[in-house]
Amino acid sequence: MKNEKTHIDFENSIGPWLGKTGKLVDFFFQESFNSKNLDLTKEQMIVLKRLHDQDGLNQHDLAFLTLRNKSSLTRLLIKMEKKNYIFRKQNKEDKRIKNVYLTNFGKEMFEKTKPVIRDLISTMEKNISLEEKQQIINIFKKIQTNFCSKAEHI
Repeated sequence: MKNEKTHIDFENSIGPWLGKTGKLVDFFFQESFNSKNLDLTKEQMIVLKRLHDQDGLNQHDLAFLTLRNKSSLTRLLIKMEKKNYIFRKQNKEDKRIKNVYLTNFGKEMFEKTKPVIRDLISTMEKNISLEEKQQIINIFKKIQTNFCSKAEHI
Protein backbone atom coordinates (compact mmCIF):
# COMPACT_ATOMS: atom_id res chain seq x y z
CA MET A 1 0.00 0.00 0.00
CA LYS A 2 1.31 3.43 -0.95
CA ASN A 3 2.09 5.91 1.77
CA GLU A 4 -0.56 8.67 1.56
CA LYS A 5 2.02 11.31 2.51
CA THR A 6 4.28 10.53 -0.44
CA HIS A 7 1.77 9.59 -3.14
CA ILE A 8 0.83 12.36 -5.56
CA ASP A 9 -1.96 11.62 -8.03
CA PHE A 10 -0.47 13.89 -10.69
CA GLU A 11 -2.34 12.21 -13.58
CA ASN A 12 -5.69 13.19 -12.06
CA SER A 13 -4.69 16.77 -11.29
CA ILE A 14 -5.38 19.77 -13.53
CA GLY A 15 -1.71 20.29 -14.47
CA PRO A 16 -1.17 17.60 -17.10
CA TRP A 17 -4.50 18.40 -18.75
CA LEU A 18 -3.61 22.08 -18.98
CA GLY A 19 -0.15 21.24 -20.32
CA LYS A 20 -1.32 18.76 -22.93
CA THR A 21 -4.12 21.06 -24.08
CA GLY A 22 -1.71 23.98 -24.38
CA LYS A 23 0.67 21.88 -26.47
CA LEU A 24 -2.18 20.74 -28.73
CA VAL A 25 -3.31 24.32 -29.25
CA ASP A 26 0.27 25.39 -30.07
CA PHE A 27 0.69 22.45 -32.47
CA PHE A 28 -2.56 23.10 -34.35
CA PHE A 29 -1.88 26.86 -34.55
CA GLN A 30 1.48 26.16 -36.17
CA GLU A 31 0.11 23.44 -38.47
CA SER A 32 -2.72 25.74 -39.57
CA PHE A 33 -0.34 28.61 -40.32
CA ASN A 34 1.97 26.25 -42.23
CA SER A 35 -0.91 24.77 -44.25
CA LYS A 36 -1.91 28.29 -45.37
CA ASN A 37 1.73 29.15 -46.21
CA LEU A 38 1.82 31.81 -43.50
CA ASP A 39 5.41 32.37 -42.36
CA LEU A 40 4.35 32.99 -38.80
CA THR A 41 4.49 31.47 -35.33
CA LYS A 42 1.77 31.68 -32.70
CA GLU A 43 3.98 34.05 -30.68
CA GLN A 44 4.42 36.33 -33.69
CA MET A 45 0.67 36.26 -34.31
CA ILE A 46 0.06 37.33 -30.71
CA VAL A 47 2.38 40.33 -31.19
CA LEU A 48 0.62 41.21 -34.45
CA LYS A 49 -2.74 41.02 -32.67
CA ARG A 50 -1.59 43.25 -29.80
CA LEU A 51 -0.17 45.81 -32.22
CA HIS A 52 -3.28 45.60 -34.37
CA ASP A 53 -5.27 46.53 -31.27
CA GLN A 54 -2.82 49.22 -30.15
CA ASP A 55 -0.10 50.10 -32.64
CA GLY A 56 2.98 51.82 -31.25
CA LEU A 57 3.17 50.01 -27.91
CA ASN A 58 6.50 50.31 -26.17
CA GLN A 59 8.53 47.13 -25.72
CA HIS A 60 7.99 47.06 -21.94
CA ASP A 61 4.19 47.13 -22.31
CA LEU A 62 4.31 44.63 -25.17
CA ALA A 63 6.41 42.25 -23.05
CA PHE A 64 3.84 42.51 -20.23
CA LEU A 65 0.86 42.00 -22.56
CA THR A 66 2.42 38.98 -24.26
CA LEU A 67 3.69 37.46 -20.99
CA ARG A 68 7.31 37.48 -22.19
CA ASN A 69 10.47 38.71 -20.56
CA LYS A 70 12.27 41.61 -22.23
CA SER A 71 15.09 39.57 -23.75
CA SER A 72 12.82 36.92 -25.31
CA LEU A 73 10.55 39.66 -26.65
CA THR A 74 13.57 41.43 -28.16
CA ARG A 75 14.63 38.22 -29.93
CA LEU A 76 11.09 37.75 -31.23
CA LEU A 77 10.89 41.35 -32.45
CA ILE A 78 14.23 41.04 -34.27
CA LYS A 79 12.85 38.03 -36.17
CA MET A 80 9.67 39.94 -36.95
CA GLU A 81 11.65 42.94 -38.21
CA LYS A 82 13.60 40.65 -40.55
CA LYS A 83 10.28 39.41 -41.93
CA ASN A 84 9.13 43.04 -42.32
CA TYR A 85 6.11 42.56 -40.01
CA ILE A 86 7.06 45.31 -37.57
CA PHE A 87 9.47 48.18 -37.07
CA ARG A 88 10.78 49.76 -33.91
CA LYS A 89 11.21 53.47 -33.41
CA GLN A 90 12.87 55.36 -30.59
CA ASN A 91 10.40 57.17 -28.34
CA LYS A 92 10.59 60.96 -28.78
CA GLU A 93 10.19 61.72 -25.06
CA ASP A 94 12.52 59.00 -23.74
CA LYS A 95 15.32 57.79 -26.01
CA ARG A 96 15.73 54.58 -23.93
CA ILE A 97 12.25 53.42 -24.96
CA LYS A 98 11.40 51.86 -28.31
CA ASN A 99 7.87 51.78 -29.63
CA VAL A 100 6.80 48.94 -31.92
CA TYR A 101 4.65 49.46 -35.01
CA LEU A 102 3.10 47.22 -37.64
CA THR A 103 4.32 47.60 -41.19
CA ASN A 104 1.77 47.43 -44.00
CA PHE A 105 3.00 43.88 -44.64
CA GLY A 106 2.48 43.07 -40.94
CA LYS A 107 -1.08 44.39 -41.15
CA GLU A 108 -1.71 42.23 -44.22
CA MET A 109 -0.24 39.21 -42.48
CA PHE A 110 -2.50 39.72 -39.46
CA GLU A 111 -5.55 39.95 -41.74
CA LYS A 112 -4.53 36.62 -43.34
CA THR A 113 -4.48 34.97 -39.90
CA LYS A 114 -8.08 35.88 -39.06
CA PRO A 115 -9.78 33.02 -40.98
CA VAL A 116 -7.22 30.56 -39.61
CA ILE A 117 -7.85 31.73 -36.05
CA ARG A 118 -11.62 31.63 -36.55
CA ASP A 119 -11.33 28.02 -37.77
CA LEU A 120 -9.11 27.05 -34.83
CA ILE A 121 -11.50 28.62 -32.32
CA SER A 122 -14.41 26.82 -33.98
CA THR A 123 -12.55 23.50 -33.74
CA MET A 124 -11.51 24.16 -30.14
CA GLU A 125 -15.03 25.07 -29.01
CA LYS A 126 -16.89 22.38 -30.98
CA ASN A 127 -19.43 20.53 -28.78
CA ILE A 128 -18.82 22.95 -25.89
CA SER A 129 -21.84 24.95 -24.78
CA LEU A 130 -21.64 28.67 -23.98
CA GLU A 131 -22.15 27.78 -20.32
CA GLU A 132 -19.29 25.25 -20.40
CA LYS A 133 -17.07 27.75 -22.22
CA GLN A 134 -17.72 30.34 -19.50
CA GLN A 135 -17.01 27.75 -16.81
CA ILE A 136 -13.68 26.87 -18.44
CA ILE A 137 -12.72 30.54 -18.72
CA ASN A 138 -13.65 31.12 -15.07
CA ILE A 139 -11.61 28.10 -13.97
CA PHE A 140 -8.57 29.27 -15.98
CA LYS A 141 -8.93 32.72 -14.37
CA LYS A 142 -8.96 31.11 -10.92
CA ILE A 143 -5.83 29.09 -11.74
CA GLN A 144 -4.08 32.23 -12.96
CA THR A 145 -5.13 34.10 -9.82
CA ASN A 146 -3.84 31.23 -7.66
CA PHE A 147 -0.44 31.39 -9.31
CA CYS A 148 -0.30 35.20 -9.21
CA SER A 149 -1.09 35.24 -5.50
CA LYS A 150 1.58 32.57 -4.91
CA ALA A 151 4.12 34.63 -6.91
CA GLU A 152 3.47 37.59 -4.61
CA HIS A 153 4.66 35.50 -1.65
CA ILE A 154 7.85 34.28 -3.32
